[in-house]
Amino acid sequence: KEPIGKTVVIGAGKASAEMARAFEIAWKKKGFNDLNGIVITRYGHNRKCRNIKIIEASHPMPDKAGLDATTDIINLIKPLGNEDLIVVLISGGGSSLLVSPVKNISLKEKQDLTNELLRCGATISEINSVRKHLSSVKGGNLANYAYPAKIITLAISDVPGDEFGVIASGPTYPDNTTNKDALDVLFKYNIRCSKNIYEILKSENNETPKKNNKIFNNSTFNLIARPQNALLK
Repeated sequence: KEPIGKTVVIGAGKASAEMARAFEIAWKKKGFNDLNGIVITRYGHNRKCRNIKIIEASHPMPDKAGLDATTDIINLIKPLGNEDLIVVLISGGGSSLLVSPVKNISLKEKQDLTNELLRCGATISEINSVRKHLSSVKGGNLANYAYPAKIITLAISDVPGDEFGVIASGPTYPDNTTNKDALDVLFKYNIRCSKNIYEILKSENNETPKKNNKIFNNSTFNLIARPQNALLK
């Protein structure tokens, strides 16, 4: 349903540009008013969109292009109100493309840690539990910036079990992992990282938003494709 206010499309992932293109086509067929937005995709995965800006960034290692694009997304959605709609397009790869380290963590520290996590043999769920607790947008934190606007997330799963909070590190979904879970991963795989990272993960003020948080009251999450569907076909 077309909202009373603005419609803004944001997203991140290797499929996000193609998802944005398809969304624009469907929106136009409905005869709805113009929309705008920003999505971040991997280098070489751009698609031509009329209203939605496509920005390419690095995957699987985050880079400055992803950092700047994520800042643009935050600035785009922060002014929105309860009559506005945010459509979030999420697919695999979103964890590295949507980049906004928490305060006191540099992009270089995040890159070094990501490299260690990718090399150690940790599962994607374990890797993302760490990512979520070092990000101001992952682990449901993006919904903080969007509140009180209505959020509809459309996601393509690339993870075992199709866990909503693991796909692209669940930027608009309540997080069921904790700081302790993230620390346990670092200890389990003997991950080397900066003192800053350890201090942040030990801080009680650094926890991600959980399912009882009001920021999720006007938010819905829709899984629109999963690996099992492809196997069955």
